[in-house]
Amino acid sequence: MLTAGTLALALPVCAHKACAHEGTGHHGGRLVEAGPYHIELVTKDRRVEVTIYDAKEKAVSPAGFKGTAILVVGGKPARVVLVPSAAGLAGEAEVALGANPKGVVQITGPDGAAASGKFN
Repeated sequence: MLTAGTLALALPVCAHKACAHEGTGHHGGRLVEAGPYHIELVTKDRRVEVTIYDAKEKAVSPAGFKGTAILVVGGKPARVVLVPSAAGLAGEAEVALGANPKGVVQITGPDGAAASGKFN
C-alpha cells in the first residue's frame, strides 16, 4: 500500500508548468524546460525550429545562441545543427522528421552556458 509520503517522493518537484511534462508552446509546438529556459520544438518535414523563452515564457532573442537537435527518426538519431533565425534557432535535417519526433535539444547561450530539453 502506498502512503501519501511515498507518493510525494515519486512526484517531481517543479516551479514551472513545463518542468516534468511537455506543454504546448506559443507556436503550437512542444514546450519543455532546459535549464533556466523553456524551449519550444516545432518540426515540419525536414525543418526544425526552436523558440527559446525565459522562465516567465517570454521569448528570448536568439542572438548569440547555438544548438543541436538530436531527434530519433526510424530508430536512428538525426542530428540537426541549429543557428539563429528570425524567431529562434532553426536548421534542416537530412531526412523528414515527422510532427513529433522524440529526442533532445541542446542549446548554448551567449554566455557559454549549456542547457538541454528532452522531448518524449
